[in-house]
This record gives sequence, C-alpha cells and structure tokens, in this order.
Amino acid sequence: MSTTVNGNVTSGTTGLENMGEATSTKKKSEVSAQDRFLTMLVAQMQNQDPLNPMDNAQVTSQMAQINTVTGIEKLNTSITSMMSQMVQAQAMQGASLVGRDVLVPGSSMYMVEGQGRAGFELAGKADKVTVEVLDASGKVLDTIELGAMEQGRHHFQWKPEDVDDVPAVVSYRMTATSGQSSIPVTTYTRDTVGAVSANGSSLELDLYSGSTVSYDKVKAVV
Repeated sequence: MSTTVNGNVTSGTTGLENMGEATSTKKKSEVSAQDRFLTMLVAQMQNQDPLNPMDNAQVTSQMAQINTVTGIEKLNTSITSMMSQMVQAQAMQGASLVGRDVLVPGSSMYMVEGQGRAGFELAGKADKVTVEVLDASGKVLDTIELGAMEQGRHHFQWKPEDVDDVPAVVSYRMTATSGQSSIPVTTYTRDTVGAVSANGSSLELDLYSGSTVSYDKVKAVV
C-alpha cells in the first residue's frame, strides 16, 4: 500500500488489522510446522529398528534443523517489519522536502519567474566550460560561457533577454575542456518536490514537472 505525504503523513487502521491477521497466521504456521516435525520424530522413534536404534546425534541434528528453519522465518519477519518502519520514518522525514528544490539526473531546465536554473558536475578541473540552451527541436537559443571551473558540482542560471519567446521547458548541453582534453560532465535537472510517497520498500518524490523519482536519485537539496 502506498502512503502519500503532502506535508502531512496519514495512516489507516485497515493496514494495521491486515498486519495483525498476517502475524497471527504466520505464528500458527510456525507452530503447525513444529507439531508436524515432532509427530514425525515420535513416529520414527516408535517404529525404529530395535537392533539399530537412532542415536542421540541423529535426534539432536533433526531438532536443530527445525529450530534453524523456525529461527530464519522469525528473522525474516523481523527484518521485513523493520524495513517497513524505516520507510514510514523516511516518509515522515521526507515531508520536509516538500516545496524544496532538488537536483536529479537530467538535462531539462524549467523556466521559473523568467529564468532557468540547473546543475552539473565536472569529473576534473576545466579551463573552459560552455553551456548551450536548446529548444524542443534542438535549436540553440543561447550560449553561456562559464569560464574556468574546479572539479565537482556547480550550479548556473540562465536569464534570456526576451522571456516571452522562450518555452516553459528547455534543455541544455555542456562541454568542458582542459587544454586539448575533454572533461566529462554530468548534468542535473533542478525541480521542486510536490509530494513524498512511501511505495513498498522505497521512497519516491513527486516533482512539480509531473515526473516521479526515487529518493536515492536525488544528488542534492538546494
């Protein structure tokens, strides 16, 4: 079941009731397995060959096996419960991201109040970094020279002269060089978090652009 957080976290009783029923069924299953094992062990001992009876090592080994299986089942149940609680806790903490800007992998740039903002990461020091802003057809709308920059993550903004002629969403591409060598560049889209959702064992962010990304894709909170 998905739980969506828009600044507030809500929970229902139906999920708790289902969890209670599932836990009860699990316990009954474990007890039933142990009963079957003991019944089979007793029958085996009653029908064993008197001239070649089971030794203590065999009995101990079989009892250890059923205890090991039961222990693993209990451990899996505990881990599943802990993961569920962790995701819910992350969702509550993630509510603080609503309304904040984040950097996620991409090369789109959304125009907000007449300007676009984005981020990128340089794999090495560059003496020349260039940004080309493109429209949907790939036409170059503008070229931005950022100059020399150090290795690491950086941000930039683009404010066109004629805002009315610029679409709401543009894309960009970057080149970076050091002398004659090309420096790898990773581009990031800057978007605003509209909601946080706990979906199964993962946390997801619903962005203003309409896309959804997993929390582990967020490279930075701006």
